[in-house]
Amino acid sequence: MKRYRKRIADDILKRKLEGKGAVLIEGPKWCGKTTTAEQIAASIVYMDDPEKKEQNIAMSELNPKRLLKGATPRLIDEWQLAPKLWDAIRFEVDHRSEPGQFVLTGSAVPADTREITHSGTGRFTWLTMRPMSLYESGDSTGEVSLKKLFDGEVEIEGESTLDIERLAFLACRGGWPQAVDMREEIALDQAVDYFEAVVRSDINRADHIQKNPERVRRLMRSYARNQGGQVPNTVLARDISANDEKSISEDTVASYLQALRKIFVVEDLPAWNPNLRSKTAIRSSDTRYFVDPSIAAAALGIGPNDLLNDLKTFGFLYETLCVRDLRVFADVLGGSVYHYRDKDGQECDAVVHLRNGAYGLIEIKLGGERLIEEGVKSLKAMEAKIDTEKMKEPSFLMVLTGTGDYAYRRKDGVLVVPIGCLKN
Repeated sequence: MKRYRKRIADDILKRKLEGKGAVLIEGPKWCGKTTTAEQIAASIVYMDDPEKKEQNIAMSELNPKRLLKGATPRLIDEWQLAPKLWDAIRFEVDHRSEPGQFVLTGSAVPADTREITHSGTGRFTWLTMRPMSLYESGDSTGEVSLKKLFDGEVEIEGESTLDIERLAFLACRGGWPQAVDMREEIALDQAVDYFEAVVRSDINRADHIQKNPERVRRLMRSYARNQGGQVPNTVLARDISANDEKSISEDTVASYLQALRKIFVVEDLPAWNPNLRSKTAIRSSDTRYFVDPSIAAAALGIGPNDLLNDLKTFGFLYETLCVRDLRVFADVLGGSVYHYRDKDGQECDAVVHLRNGAYGLIEIKLGGERLIEEGVKSLKAMEAKIDTEKMKEPSFLMVLTGTGDYAYRRKDGVLVVPIGCLKN
């Protein structure tokens, strides 16, 4: 039996079940939603079991309550095959009046909401899962904890075991659970297979509209080239049309991207809006990111050796990897990740902002003393702009590096942390 690697979402799921009657786990295909839910479930119904699928769907129409009987928490896997179960679960939660009754998991493809009459407010809560962080896959030592930094820890130490070749591999392998224990060449195939599944079928299932596969490929390739930037859809449309006999409209690009968002392939980073000392115009555009760097590698048709020979592209994929990990860590801390950019050109790659108002400023750099110094300079300039009479001072300033052996605090107070040392 394959060993289950503990996920950060395990603790979030447990906490959410203590507060609501039902938890819906969402996220990209293959990220481990069902496997995580199985760890806590006391009983399970697999709606897509080939031997029972038809009768399960029929039962959801005739007597949905029958499918909900069982020890709790009861896992309803692939629940979207029978959308009427939503209202039946809401009804059961109301009448049982106890938390922790149901966990719903399924394909990233959204359910047909026309079959649902109630929003689930007050009965359901949502949990978003993503591919594994490096800490979850065992590739980070976890010696530096974001939680401890927010709690006021001053001194840090840690040693990363990742060299640049391994980091390039991890960016292309991605955080797909089934790839983690595979031999390297087979592990790299998983993201390519994922990309092909999105292009050939998954994107069409998101909104039930058939799309041109070649245009989907070109869009995802253009998106990969522009990740980490705030490019508008018009730029993506021009990029796609450059090698196409027919032009593609901005509206078509927008509809394709919306479908990719629905199935959690892309997850853009929203802009942070702090209180500043001066009236600086803050750019409000989202920053473009895939949910995992391996999707970008697959879309570009590149592998680890290509990244080692093109450090600029490597830097973009590394940034996507860091944003993925920071989002996973922020979720369990009750926070969110943002980016900052203003009209003066001041940027901050990532801001981890907690619900209690605490926040940390992070610059993401692949490595090297020159880039670290650039990151420190940018962080200090960003810190100086914040009006600390109207909001808290940052809990920490961090340069998050790809290469480099050690985590340490500089004399100026800025943390230098390899991604191979970080955890939630």
